[in-house]
Amino acid sequence: MVDSPLTLQPIARTAESLTEKVITGVLDAVRSGQMVPGILYSVYQVADEFGVSRSPVREGLLRLADSGLVRFERNRGFRIILPQPHEIAEIFAVRLALELPAVRRVARESSPALNEQLQRQLDDMERSAAAGNDALFSKQDERLHDLILAAAGNSRSRSIISNLRETTRLLGASTADRSRTLEDINAEHRPVVEAILEADSSAAESALRRHILHTGTLLVEQAAADQGAGQDCNEIWVSVID
Repeated sequence: MVDSPLTLQPIARTAESLTEKVITGVLDAVRSGQMVPGILYSVYQVADEFGVSRSPVREGLLRLADSGLVRFERNRGFRIILPQPHEIAEIFAVRLALELPAVRRVARESSPALNEQLQRQLDDMERSAAAGNDALFSKQDERLHDLILAAAGNSRSRSIISNLRETTRLLGASTADRSRTLEDINAEHRPVVEAILEADSSAAESALRRHILHTGTLLVEQAAADQGAGQDCNEIWVSVID
């Protein structure tokens, strides 16, 4: 097999694991056009370009394969596979099914300790948004949702949502700086937390529904636009939600 042309920046040695650095490097290469969906690449080639051993490259690619972004071909290499809009819509349909009952319960049964945690997390997100720290904001965003799920007491739902959010992250799906700012995203979380603090379960559910639906809609539209398939995003949503 002749490797497809590829020029990637060597990976810097930092405290972050090499596997995570490989994942980030591949996602960045896909976004920049250095790695093209459908083209066959080899693990050896990527390892050489990044200047690392093949082991973290394989581990990183396996995680991306689990998320549907990479497809391995036996004894040949791998190809980048763009996420289909329908797949992204399915992720958010599951999130709606699991997170809305959770936030209703938390709003009914919230404690002063939880309220303090949620408010502090929201404040941290606001500071990260103002600083333009996308990576930190994303982690804090995930932490806020996880606090709600943990307080609801359903560990299985919490695990499922964590895996789905990881899949979304590995797919490189983000609305930040494409269709809304970090401040916009943070503003969507504020009414969710405020409703929990006021023990208003209906308002909490409505606010979280708006946030999840808005995020999912934007990501489905972005995926459809990136692939130029001319798909009807409304039909996609109807097929997975209604």
